[in-house]
Amino acid sequence: MKLAILFGGASFEHEISIVSAITVKEKLSRFDLSFIFCDQDHKFYMIDGAKMKAVTFSRGEHRKMPQIVLTNGGFEQRGLFGSKKYEMPVLNLIHGGDGEDGSIASLMDFFNIPFIGPRKEASMLSFDKHYTKWLAASLGVKTLPYEILRKEDKRAVATAYPFIVKPARLGSSIGVSIVKEAAELDYALDVAFEFDNVLVIEPFIAGVKEYNLAGFSARGEITYSIVEEPQKADFLDFEKKYLDFSRSGNVAEASVSDTLVQQLRTAFKTIYTPLFEGALIRCDFFEIDGEVYLNEVNPIPGSMANYLFDDFSGCIQKLLGSLPDKKAIRVQYDYIHSISQAKGK
Repeated sequence: MKLAILFGGASFEHEISIVSAITVKEKLSRFDLSFIFCDQDHKFYMIDGAKMKAVTFSRGEHRKMPQIVLTNGGFEQRGLFGSKKYEMPVLNLIHGGDGEDGSIASLMDFFNIPFIGPRKEASMLSFDKHYTKWLAASLGVKTLPYEILRKEDKRAVATAYPFIVKPARLGSSIGVSIVKEAAELDYALDVAFEFDNVLVIEPFIAGVKEYNLAGFSARGEITYSIVEEPQKADFLDFEKKYLDFSRSGNVAEASVSDTLVQQLRTAFKTIYTPLFEGALIRCDFFEIDGEVYLNEVNPIPGSMANYLFDDFSGCIQKLLGSLPDKKAIRVQYDYIHSISQAKGK
């Protein structure tokens, strides 16, 4: 089965996307894979599978490979003596901006390219942590209390210390800080505002239980991964998450009760069902006093959370067989014709 992995993009998570693509390549060896790299200038390159190494991109060697452009139904390599078209479904593996903000989803829809990944609406509501809070609240899924701080606002925070500061539209724990006292606040805000103009501030709960659950819907049925309890210090910092992006071996299932597993699955399904059809996502949850709280939605999880599934390759094949159809609109010009006939023109 043919599949193109689309990775790169113009975002702070560009390098992480490269690591994810290299890892997923190993996990999907049964597929006939192509690799499409989007550079920071939004140029697309068809990458030789044998050259799928991090240094290929850090050294700029990808520029020697065929440049391709979007066309209806796929990508096209154009030359003086003709063109070559690549038509196959795409796995959107661009993390952060471009991949998770709805840009790639819009392009895939516009050019009628089938793809695995969040659609436009899902992207917009999961890319911004503030909007994710709204989504969860509208669906009855609990989240931690929070406040929003914008770059132009006065640096006054009402949340009691300690609290956690997060850029609203960034993943991989980039720009995230724990603020334990007032003397640490300005530095934490300076760091976070380097990456985003809007910040989410939440209470920091030391030692809180955290669980990850991934899944997808195919033919109306959700396939769930195992529940993982990530190993962390105060929180999953960038270095820890960066290593997670390259994980390909399966992780141990969390030792939790059947009741908690069901609570996590119910919350996951509630978040997934309205918007995320066609995507494999991971939700990160807190468990506090026996209740489940949504922490974040990862619409394109690192390395597609392959390590949480026994048969990741089978999951991707199953998802490919159940991608949502986009309703085709055929313009008939009936209205213009009727007006023209009425005017005798």
